[in-house]
Amino acid sequence: MADPLIARSLLFAPGDSARKLAKAGASGADLVLCDLEDAVAAANKDAARALVAEHLRTTERAQPQWVRINPLDTEYALADLAAIVPAKPDGIMLPKATRAEAERLHHYLTALEASAGLPVGAIRTIVVATETAPALFGLGDYAGTPRLAALTWGAEDSATALGATDNRDESGEYDFPYQLFRALALSGAAAAGVTPIETIHGDFRDLDGLAKVAAKARRTGFRGMMAIHPDQVAVINRAFSASAAEIERAEAIVAAFAANPGAGTIGLDGAMLDMPHLKRAQAVLAMQRS
Repeated sequence: MADPLIARSLLFAPGDSARKLAKAGASGADLVLCDLEDAVAAANKDAARALVAEHLRTTERAQPQWVRINPLDTEYALADLAAIVPAKPDGIMLPKATRAEAERLHHYLTALEASAGLPVGAIRTIVVATETAPALFGLGDYAGTPRLAALTWGAEDSATALGATDNRDESGEYDFPYQLFRALALSGAAAAGVTPIETIHGDFRDLDGLAKVAAKARRTGFRGMMAIHPDQVAVINRAFSASAAEIERAEAIVAAFAANPGAGTIGLDGAMLDMPHLKRAQAVLAMQRS
């Protein structure tokens, strides 16, 4: 298994648009996802592979450049990998996947890295782990998956897989199945020791709504969020960065425990704190250092 992913914002860019790939690199996103799947029509798949491979070979990488390939059960996936791996992507996002398919991707990547003379195991993976019905029953089984750095989820393909007419209720909140899938993806990432990534906010003009969703996601435990438009990047980066007040509070908690070695609980500003508070404080400071 790879080291957990450190990225607040993961911005998709259509793989068949050189302009949008370049724009994504200049967006301030922590990671760019060059997309060969949903953003590219079937007639453009070959051209998109060639364009993304050239982009990877020639661009100055201000941030990691990952590629979302097509699902492994499609006719496109192996061609995606054969075109992309020699161009040294930093990682591969695997959509509509199960744990077994994540393992199969590892074997494909190993063979292609060896064939291209690249270090075996250097390319990491993210799995979109809720987009098919079978995948939903294996969200707790990703521990030990080779190369895996993060898990994320998708509400739209999940709804399609279930035959739903929509995935939100009258108030605009996700219906129960999709809230469950989100929670299982978060828990599955924690169980596997990898980074949980929040799904997209589809309305790229709704930056206020995005700020609320991203803040809630971080509070819940997600450590980054996918974006579909460069305008979303700054909002997401702010949401997944510790504020000055959070850092000050975390430093005070860590210092209080350091001043009382061996104590299981301490009092600070009228509150009783124990080990979970210390671990959360340490996580805030680790986020800031990263």
